[in-house]
Amino acid sequence: MITADDIFTLSSRKAFDKLALKVFRYQHEHNAVYRAFCDYLNTDVQQVKTIAKIPFLPIQFFKTHEVICGEPVVEQIFTSSGTTGMSTSRHLVSDVSMYEQSYRLGFSAFYGNIQDYVVLALLPSYLEREGSSLIYMVDDLIKRSEHPESGFYLHNTDELAQKLKKLDASGQNVLLIGVTYALLDLVEQHSFALQNTIIMETGGMKGRRREMIREELHQVLCQGFGVPSIHSEYGMTELLSQAYSLGEGIFECPPWMHVLVRDTEDPLQYIDSGKTGGLNVIDLANLNSCAFIATQDLGKQYENGSFEVLGRFDHSDIRGCNLMVM
Repeated sequence: MITADDIFTLSSRKAFDKLALKVFRYQHEHNAVYRAFCDYLNTDVQQVKTIAKIPFLPIQFFKTHEVICGEPVVEQIFTSSGTTGMSTSRHLVSDVSMYEQSYRLGFSAFYGNIQDYVVLALLPSYLEREGSSLIYMVDDLIKRSEHPESGFYLHNTDELAQKLKKLDASGQNVLLIGVTYALLDLVEQHSFALQNTIIMETGGMKGRRREMIREELHQVLCQGFGVPSIHSEYGMTELLSQAYSLGEGIFECPPWMHVLVRDTEDPLQYIDSGKTGGLNVIDLANLNSCAFIATQDLGKQYENGSFEVLGRFDHSDIRGCNLMVM
C-alpha cells in the first residue's frame, strides 16, 4: 500500500526512483486507461526496472478518457481552460488532500511559511470559470496566509495597484501571483518600484495578447514592477504538483516530482541534458490517476535536474498551462 507519507517524505533520488517503479506497477494494475495504453505498447511490466522504461501517458488522454485508478468516489474534478469549441481536459481527483499536501509542502519548500506573506492574486481568466486547480490552490494559500489584506482581484486593478504599493512600502512581504496578460495590463497602467514583493507569473495570454518569449516578457515585467527577477509556476490541470522558477525561467521540482526530456522524433527515447525535446513529468502525488504524463511542452533539462520550458509542439492546443510559445 502506497501512502501520502511515502510520497511526501522522499529525501533522495534513489528513493524517488524506487517509489516511482512501485507507483507504476500499482497504476498499471488499477488504472484501466493506463493499462490499455501500456498494453498497446506491448509493455512487459516485469522488465520495467528503471524510470526510463516506464510508459508515459500522452496528456491528451485527459480530454477523451477518465484517467483514474479503480472506481472511487470523485471528490473534485479539475478542468483546463480552452477557447470556444476546444475540448478540455478533465482530471478526476479521488483524494483532494493529496493535492493540498502537494502544493502546501511544495510552496513551503521554495518560499517558506505562507503566513509570512500577503497573497494577492490577479487571475481574471481563471476566476471567470469553474474547475480551475490553480484557483483551488491560490484560494487555499490566501486563506492559510491568515492576512486580512490577502485576496483575489478580477478587473479592479487600480485598487490592486494602490494596495500593492502600500503593502510593499510598509515592509510587508507580498506575493503577487498573476496570469501573464493581466500582469502586463497592470504594468502598462501603473508604475511600480517594489522592494518586498515577489511577482509570480503562471503563464497564459488567453488570446488577449501576442505571445512573447520568456526573456522579452520577463524584461517587461521586471521593468514595470521594478523588481530584479520574475518568478514562475509550472503546473497544469493533469498534475497535482508544481515546479517553481525563482528567476531566469529555470524550474526546480519538489522531491516527489521529476522531469525527463524525450526525443521529439521518437517519444520512447530520451535525450541528453541541455538538448531540446518533449517534457515528460513524473508526479507521484498523482497516485490515484496517472503519475507519468507526456506533456505537449518543449524544453530542456540540466545536469542538476532543473529544467526550462521553451514552447509547445506546433500541433498542440494553446491553453492554460505555464507556457511561452516561441
